[in-house]
Amino acid sequence: MTDLYGSDRYGYAELLSAPELEVLSKLRTVLDEQVSPLLAGYWEAGEFPEQIRQPLVDLNLMAPDGATDSQGRTSALYGGFRNFELARTDASVATYYNAQSGLFRSTVLHGGSPEQAAELDPKIRSFEYTGVFALTEPEHGSDIAGGLATSARRDGDSWIINGAKRWIGGAGTADVLAVFARDAADGQVKAFLVPREAEGVTLTKILHKTSLRMMQNFDIELRGVRVPDSARLAGINSFRDVASLMRRLRSDVAWIATGMQAGAYEAAVRYTLEREQFGKPLASFQLTQQKLATMLANLTASLGMVVRLTQRQEEGIFRDEDSAMAKMFTCTSLRETAALAREVVGGNGITLDTGVARFHADAEAVYSYEGTHDINALILGRSIAGVGAFH
Repeated sequence: MTDLYGSDRYGYAELLSAPELEVLSKLRTVLDEQVSPLLAGYWEAGEFPEQIRQPLVDLNLMAPDGATDSQGRTSALYGGFRNFELARTDASVATYYNAQSGLFRSTVLHGGSPEQAAELDPKIRSFEYTGVFALTEPEHGSDIAGGLATSARRDGDSWIINGAKRWIGGAGTADVLAVFARDAADGQVKAFLVPREAEGVTLTKILHKTSLRMMQNFDIELRGVRVPDSARLAGINSFRDVASLMRRLRSDVAWIATGMQAGAYEAAVRYTLEREQFGKPLASFQLTQQKLATMLANLTASLGMVVRLTQRQEEGIFRDEDSAMAKMFTCTSLRETAALAREVVGGNGITLDTGVARFHADAEAVYSYEGTHDINALILGRSIAGVGAFH
């Protein structure tokens, strides 16, 4: 079953159990048969193929039968390869699913009270209750820790929220928005589950994107939005708590960047074996092979990094610098790998026919979201030098 990943030359998938591999094989079938044929058309239209939602939900990927432990949990490594498999097909599909399985689920599990997590997690796993992670703002991305401007004011048994969020993927169809806001009373960051259709919430789709075109991103305005105190996630009481979430979430993005490399590399290999120039397959030329070799080396190094990072996190070792380094390295490798894939496919690499163009364009968004390259480098640099360089 480990031949599921032909580009996994060092056999990292062999660390997965047979039931986990069986689930991923079923996911591959759905992606190949029901998702991949739709990608070019919907990517060009800038719309998301909503008809793929139910087939993915039906797989029960967050708690698949036979692949969970006695407490109903999946292994962290399985979760990583799930993101890898989705991203190997398409970055928007991976981002869409991870918005629920990673961003929103982690926010509730690790930011909510035990009671909130116990009540909501089964509904999140089944997609009965959907949500998105609303942290980034129109004027604050990299400086969100100190610059977060959305405010929350306690008013009796309720909170009143005012502010704006930007780049919130999937917000248009979510049940709730996990909105991070600064408490007017103590200046600390809190989080609230705000119904998408609550009075005072306005969503505007972001248009004219050249990357992640299928993923539906939104601007959100919150004007006098009132939510009950029960909607506040009790475990988030400062930006330190938000940073704890980000340590987990950056590793998800590193897996997505690695899966995208696999998709771009495999598409390039297929094309160069089939395409002939000067009477020979492109793959038979020295320069083409050198580029394919660089792509595979990038992918293999990235896969080794995310596998080991995930193993350590499953052991309870969570460090900002570890997830920052993985996000920084895998996304830099993705940029090079996608560019080389586009290069060896030649002029056809700018069309949607081979899949390479999607990976090439989408690499730019993944390179920037969940912490830019520069910010992650500074997080890593701080751990090296022992002094922060955020000025």
